[in-house]
Amino acid sequence: MKLALISDIHANRQALQACLAHARQQGADQFAFLGDLVGYGADPAAVLDDIMALAAQGALVLRGNHDDMALNPPHAQGGEATLGAQGAQWTHAQLGAAHREFLTHLPLTLSHDGLLLVHASADRPESWRYVDGEGAAGRCLEQALAQQLGPHVLVGHVHHQALYYQGAGRSLMKFEPMPGSPVPTPAHRPMVACVGSCGQPRDGDPRAMYAICDRKLQKMTFHRVPYNHTEAAAAIRRAGLPESFAERLERGR
Repeated sequence: MKLALISDIHANRQALQACLAHARQQGADQFAFLGDLVGYGADPAAVLDDIMALAAQGALVLRGNHDDMALNPPHAQGGEATLGAQGAQWTHAQLGAAHREFLTHLPLTLSHDGLLLVHASADRPESWRYVDGEGAAGRCLEQALAQQLGPHVLVGHVHHQALYYQGAGRSLMKFEPMPGSPVPTPAHRPMVACVGSCGQPRDGDPRAMYAICDRKLQKMTFHRVPYNHTEAAAAIRRAGLPESFAERLERGR
């Protein structure tokens, strides 16, 4: 079985469609969406329509912090809303009742075939902690193993691709994968993988990110996919969202 892992879409319809098409070309037969389906981008309803249709066919879907914000937008502080609050308020207004119902009932974690799927860290997932280094990855993995939900933890949230694995010692070691090159992920070697952001890459490369986990071969491949980020940025500007949201897609920052 090949499981495609797509996270942090952030209402970027163009990036989502490119990753779905690429994953199908790679032979993916199941999809998992690791949260932050909406927020920042111009097409929250269209993105949710696509994911809801895939969920009806068996796709796994998690809730992220921006999905929470879209359901309950934060109030302006001191009379002026932050950029994040503006985006959440705009997104909330675009969602229909079915979209809100779908987001409300999404879980924070899912255990599936020896994998623990979580948007942020398995260490208190409701706190939205970032797995942004060896220490954070270690705490994430410790929690998963303590609950017998591992040995592999797959996360989003950080908008970068990385893999942290158990070496000879107790501490995890960081590995930065090369796009398109399979990485062995044997069951006897616990690891935490950050699959990256489909719709909001932040490493200076505007190409979308996702990963495929091949359960039969026990390998994981991280991918970068070109997409029409110019059109995605133009859609943000047409929607009247903050200019910085569009610039992020153009710069990959």
